[in-house]
Amino acid sequence: MKEKNLVLKHRDLSWLSFNHRVLQEAADRRNPLYERIKFLAIYSSNLDEFFRVRVPSQRALLELKKKTAKKLDFDPQEVLTRIRKVVTLQQEEFGDIFRNSIRRELRRNRIAIVNDTELNPDRRAEVLKYFHETVAPHLHPVFLIPGRESPFLENRALYLVIRLLKKPAVDTPEKTPEDDSTQFVLMEIPVGPLGRFYELPYDGKLHCVMFLDDVVRAGLPEFFPQHEVKGARAVKLSRDAELYIDDEFSGDLVEKIRKAIGKRKEGLPSRLLYDQDLSKKTLSVLVNFFHFQDDLVPGGRYHNFHHFFDFPNPIGPKLMFEPWETVDPGIEGYTPPDDIPPADRVPEAAGPAPPGAETSGEPKPVKPPAGSLMAAIRRRDILLYYPYHSYMTVVDFLREAADDTAVTAIEITLYRVARDSKVVLQLIRAARAGKSVTAFVEVKARFDEESNFYWAEELQKAGARIFYSFPGLKVHAKLCLVSRREHDTPVGYGYLATGNFNENAARQYTDFGLFTADPRITDEMQKVFNILERRKQQGEFGHLLVSPYAMRDRLDELIDREIRNAAEGKEASIVAKMNSLEDRKIIARLYEAGEAGVKISLIVRGICCLVPSAKGPGKNIEVVSIVDRFLEHARVYMFHNGGDEQVYLSSADWMNRNLSHRIEAAFPVYDPEIKKKIRAIIDIQLKDTVKARTINKAQDNKYRKGAPEVRAQYAIREYLGARLRD
Repeated sequence: MKEKNLVLKHRDLSWLSFNHRVLQEAADRRNPLYERIKFLAIYSSNLDEFFRVRVPSQRALLELKKKTAKKLDFDPQEVLTRIRKVVTLQQEEFGDIFRNSIRRELRRNRIAIVNDTELNPDRRAEVLKYFHETVAPHLHPVFLIPGRESPFLENRALYLVIRLLKKPAVDTPEKTPEDDSTQFVLMEIPVGPLGRFYELPYDGKLHCVMFLDDVVRAGLPEFFPQHEVKGARAVKLSRDAELYIDDEFSGDLVEKIRKAIGKRKEGLPSRLLYDQDLSKKTLSVLVNFFHFQDDLVPGGRYHNFHHFFDFPNPIGPKLMFEPWETVDPGIEGYTPPDDIPPADRVPEAAGPAPPGAETSGEPKPVKPPAGSLMAAIRRRDILLYYPYHSYMTVVDFLREAADDTAVTAIEITLYRVARDSKVVLQLIRAARAGKSVTAFVEVKARFDEESNFYWAEELQKAGARIFYSFPGLKVHAKLCLVSRREHDTPVGYGYLATGNFNENAARQYTDFGLFTADPRITDEMQKVFNILERRKQQGEFGHLLVSPYAMRDRLDELIDREIRNAAEGKEASIVAKMNSLEDRKIIARLYEAGEAGVKISLIVRGICCLVPSAKGPGKNIEVVSIVDRFLEHARVYMFHNGGDEQVYLSSADWMNRNLSHRIEAAFPVYDPEIKKKIRAIIDIQLKDTVKARTINKAQDNKYRKGAPEVRAQYAIREYLGARLRD
């Protein structure tokens, strides 16, 4: 199928459909109350990023010259118009969920969100005391006076725009006309130092919580004693977060990004969210004063719902998901340690030959110690699936490498690490112990650049070698290779994953991680690291699928084989799971395969530009999306291959950026038992009838129904536990 004739859903509209699935979780009464509140926070945070990243990208397209713009297969202005319509409808739904569902459910649990108009005299006195003693010192009003330079509005900061009417002098018989004495004031809500919520003392009946906005509103009459407060409505500005860095092949790219981080707060406005009850006069003043254009989005009384991650919970765990207990992965012969040593506990430097080695004569293999993770990996490949399994196994892998005197080197890619990273702390221990530690740090990981720079510098201080970004490429592959001296030969122990080296994210994201000592895999991992360390331009890969070098071509070959098998009357199928499906060439190939009779089942959490259909393009293709307690993050590609199924795990979505502009790796699963386990997990997800939505042309997110009910994330935990019991 020709790409220009593709039936596609625009990626930004598809993304909004994904975020609506998050909003559905906030509305779903099967979720505990505080988890529903968390989904409101996730929705809000997602939408903020959308307006900081995607909307500015669409606006940038409006600036293209006509000749260039004709090459687009969509009208950016039309897309922006549709975005505004969709977001407005979703914001209305959001407000309805919050007002008519969440707040009522809170009240049933003796928790009340009260505003400044709902306070009895005693409560008002408590609030005003807090206002004067704690809040007022942080308030810095800015009067909006025509002709004066406008103040800079911080990205995502919360402001009240206040309309004041100057009180007449005592000896003035009549009030001054409002137009002559009205003043407009902008005041930032000091969420940073104080938090968004204020808990009033418990009165034995209700746990009362106020937005800090309403605490400020309550205190405004006393803060402006010479004025009458006629209104105080919330506004919030989102700014363009893109770095707009030219990826040149010369110059210091790292320094460019450092400078760009500092400039990010000065990004162009992409959305002014305002209380829809803001008067037309006040809105007009804001527009004229700050020179806003088509950036205006009406909203509710409260903004920045991402603060609801920290909404007070005076009732406790009963309003949240029950604790998630990990399943023992059942690694034969491996005994996890009681604790993982911190970075300041440095192992002894390499000294005498370890047990098992000879000092003279024919050297013998130096095997990993019995009971160690490396000994278990040497026996057979090990698959972990987070958060069903504990991520501390990965940390222990690095701890063993740091402590093992036979280990000579560790190479790793770091894309997003935890702020208190146990992974990096073990790398620091290894470097201090004299191991050769090489880390490739991606400094273009959006919104994590500063954290990545910090850990890179800490590793460098410990003696590690650090490599930074390539011009024009992000490194998104998740690889760690440990080299161990055995029989005077380096032996590789590899860890390959679908998710980041981030133990905090592993408690919330579902991801696969594979440990292997299979030289077919570890030798090619070394080739990837040779590329990353600038020792080679590219390599030949027979097992790993590595982009941007060969992943796309190899995927084409795998799809072609299924098409041929279907043409020959053989069973042919493709099953794939990913975050996003956007790449035009891959979508064209999937349409071609579906029309040829290949059965295609896709699990796509986020963006899906492919449009399933009963006939024509999209035929024989089923797409579902699962949004539940954990964020589905693993990427899996499965090809029937005449019954000898080929299975790959990967860090790469099927997006143009992943296949053409990032260094990614998909790794084959060779162990038959592990392949069966992955197939069983994917089959459970394809049978989900509780949290799965069908992705169709309308992308209206209809829940799949069926009997018996299957909630995949819980069914998978039961499956993994049952396997262990068996």
